[in-house]
Amino acid sequence: MEVTDKVLAVMQTAGEPLNAGKIAELGSIDRKEVDKAMKKLKADGKIVSPKRCYWSPA
Repeated sequence: MEVTDKVLAVMQTAGEPLNAGKIAELGSIDRKEVDKAMKKLKADGKIVSPKRCYWSPA
């Protein structure tokens, strides 16, 4: 499973907007990898930000 898939899965499971640190913690993923994955997910339009620094699936 790719890191982007893991990040998206963590967000969907949480059911609430999360920041990158919380995603890294919940998914046991390195923070730098989470940041890279989130950048790609943002570019692809797969995640949205309902409030500053918090993200949820689109």
